[in-house]
Amino acid sequence: MIRTLRADEIECRVQMIKDDGSGCSLILYKDARADMRILDETFGITGWEREHQMIGNNLYCTVRIWDPEKNQWISKQDVGTESYTEAEKGQASDSFKRACFNLGIGRELYTAPFIWINLNPGETYNNKGRMALSSRTKFKVHHIAYNDNKEIVELEIKDQNGVTRFQMGKPQPAPKTQPQQQPKQQPTTNQTNQCIDCSKKLTQGEETFSTKNYGKPLCFNCQKNHQRIG
Repeated sequence: MIRTLRADEIECRVQMIKDDGSGCSLILYKDARADMRILDETFGITGWEREHQMIGNNLYCTVRIWDPEKNQWISKQDVGTESYTEAEKGQASDSFKRACFNLGIGRELYTAPFIWINLNPGETYNNKGRMALSSRTKFKVHHIAYNDNKEIVELEIKDQNGVTRFQMGKPQPAPKTQPQQQPKQQPTTNQTNQCIDCSKKLTQGEETFSTKNYGKPLCFNCQKNHQRIG
């Protein structure tokens, strides 16, 4: 089974910035290295392959995984879009990541909430009439958790200074370990109706009389060596 992405495998990208620079929205995404790592973990380094081909003016990627039960390759394909730099390389990487989405890698990111970050003065600047994020301002996923349906239920995003800037759900604290309680010791009782000094066996009447008058079970002779109470 393909596992979900860890927090350190998810990156944050600015989707839009408010015109006055007071806030921005983020989207979550994965890079190709995370895809290759999970493919290696799940299917082995020889259990998958990729192929790129031009169809029309678009670059497509086909990712195949080996199914030992069916004894055949299972293929997933998708098309890429150009990046702002290195258009051909950007299409290759994007088409690969999209094909891996079709396999189920990182599909849980589609359940991410709308992420809005309130920005502080100095975290944005005006770039030719458009607001842009300062190069010093970084956001990263610090914590993420999923339910049984692989839907995101907890998410925490921090900035480069370790300050929490967005949080959904509440991480559950580790359960506190309760100190093991020692069984209470029961007070010692004279279970055998014996004198505690000489061990002579006492009748019930002798024991009752001695306990009432001397505070302990004593035979008649040993009572002489103790002072009565009361």
